[in-house]
Amino acid sequence: MAPEINYIAVILATLSSMIVGSIWYAPKVFGNYWMKQAGITPSGNPKDAMRPIIVTVIVSFVTAWVLAGATYISFEFYGGSFLVNALVTAVVLWAGFTAARFITHDAFDGRTRGLTVLNCAHELVTIVVMALIIGVWPA
Repeated sequence: MAPEINYIAVILATLSSMIVGSIWYAPKVFGNYWMKQAGITPSGNPKDAMRPIIVTVIVSFVTAWVLAGATYISFEFYGGSFLVNALVTAVVLWAGFTAARFITHDAFDGRTRGLTVLNCAHELVTIVVMALIIGVWPA
């Protein structure tokens, strides 16, 4: 059995991650704090952002696609609301994979707790928004 996936929802979820990131890491939101904690100095050249943006779009698509597939499997197994399954699946996957890996890597990289919390919270918001989109547009 292959999961049924609504690719329009996956594409919208992918785009939502770009919107959430643009707002989250804007200088007046958390951007200045993030740059200071991460030791990043912007070059001022927009071309320098192209590679990270392209990578982000690709991995955001993969994340949305996996979330959509995992949600479908969860829905088929548990039944109930597709939206609730999407949200629960998103939070469980975030906690078990994203947050756990960030915390581990950041501890070894010597990153500040504040940076780890900021990035983990960003990923939680991103995946919950993706889950909302995927959850309201099942395959």
